[in-house]
Formats: sequence, C-alpha cells, structure tokens
Amino acid sequence: MKLLFIGDIVGSPGREMLKTYLPRLKSSYRPDCTIVNGENAAHGKGLTEKNFHELVEAGAQVVTMGNHTWDKREITDYIDKTPNLIRPANYPEGTPGKGMFFQKMGNKEIAVINLQGRTFLPAIDCPFRKADELVEEARKRTPYIFVDFHAEATSEKQAMGWYLDGRVSAVVGTHTHVQTADERVLAKGTAYISDAGMTGPYDGVLGVAQEPVIRRFLTSLPARFDVAEGRTQLCGAVITLDSKTGMAQSIKRILINDDHPYFD
Repeated sequence: MKLLFIGDIVGSPGREMLKTYLPRLKSSYRPDCTIVNGENAAHGKGLTEKNFHELVEAGAQVVTMGNHTWDKREITDYIDKTPNLIRPANYPEGTPGKGMFFQKMGNKEIAVINLQGRTFLPAIDCPFRKADELVEEARKRTPYIFVDFHAEATSEKQAMGWYLDGRVSAVVGTHTHVQTADERVLAKGTAYISDAGMTGPYDGVLGVAQEPVIRRFLTSLPARFDVAEGRTQLCGAVITLDSKTGMAQSIKRILINDDHPYFD
C-alpha cells in the first residue's frame, strides 16, 4: 500500500507543477492515497475555493493546511462543506473546519490528520495532546494513519515523530519549504521526514521573490512579498505501508527541478 504526499503548493507556479507532474507520479508509483498541502496555493498565502478544486482536479484526494489557513477569508464559507479539506486539528474549539478526514482506499481507509506546531508559531492548543485524542479515535477504525505536522522547529517535529512512533503510519513535516534529507522509518515502524519541501518557485526564497526578502534583511523595513517567477520545483515523498499492520516499510523523497529532472 502506498501514500503519495506533495509538499506545500506555493502560488500558481506550484499549482502548475502539480498539474504537470502529479499524473506522472501517480502513474509511476500508483499510490492508494494522494495528499497535498495547499495552505500557500493562493498566491503564496491561503487557499481559495477555486484553487482547492484545481488541486483536486490535478489528482489530490485530501488537502491539508497550516498557519496560513485563514489568510483567504472565503475559506470560512466553504471549509465546513468540504470534508477532504482539513486544517490543523489543534486550533481552539469552535474554529471552522476539522483536523482529520478518513479517505477511502478501496475496501480500506486512511485517517489523515493535520496538526500545527507551537514553537515560533501562534500559541494554539497542544498538538501532542490533540494527536493522542485523534490517533486513539482513528485507530478504532483503521491502522492507516498519516500525520501532516505543520511546524517551524525541527526539534518539535522530531519530538512528534518519536512521540507517535508505532502508533501512526507516517509523520511528515511541512511549513519550512526546504526539503530535509532525514527520511527514515523510525524504530517502531513510523515513516518520518522533518520537511517534505515545497512545490513552486525554485529560484526564490521559500517561494517568494528574492529582492524584497533580501532588502528586508538588509534594512528591517516592511516589504511586500510576491511569489517568485522563473524555474519551478516539486517536492514530496512516497511511503510504502504494510497492508496488514499499517506501519511503514519505506519512505522515499521526491524532488523534481532543473538539477533533479524527473524520468518516468
């Protein structure tokens, strides 16, 4: 059984890369479930309903979010009507949307959970305690559980990986937009990577045009950040699971750009 995850889609360059390569990746890997992080899909911040449908039409089955969930206000109008769009589950009680979705995979299903870290990010509810709650709920239905942990600090991400090791199929980090090279299967069978990377501009700074970012570092003055133009990339991971236990057998990074071309 295979899962395909595509890291943070950034603006129209990211959406176009998804449209171009996701069908080819699905043809090569034949995943049973395809998950995409879409929190930056609308010009680098947030997700419009139109953009959500673009991701689904490109082949995403579940879309996860993060700290930019609410940057496009219209999401509050449709998130409760869109079950396969989930936001971090540890937002306070009463926040629109939900943080877990069960996706069908033939005669099986996988629980997809979205959590957000608190180190260097807004102080929302504890992601570790929320993970306990949702994993316990999910395991009553399925041994296949995927966690998108949207967090800044690698220490917090690694801690979550070890905390959930043996209880979930995979913990995949998002948010920092730089793919890490630490993918592995942890001691008790959970696939882990600190950050899957981002899908979008290759020559920007985390997907943003270079000059405003550099100018802000030089002057400390406010700057408008626009999505970078030019070359593009796609980042993600493919995870193979044991069909009986739900634990991971392998995890492989996916990186497509001019320096790492994709061959079917």
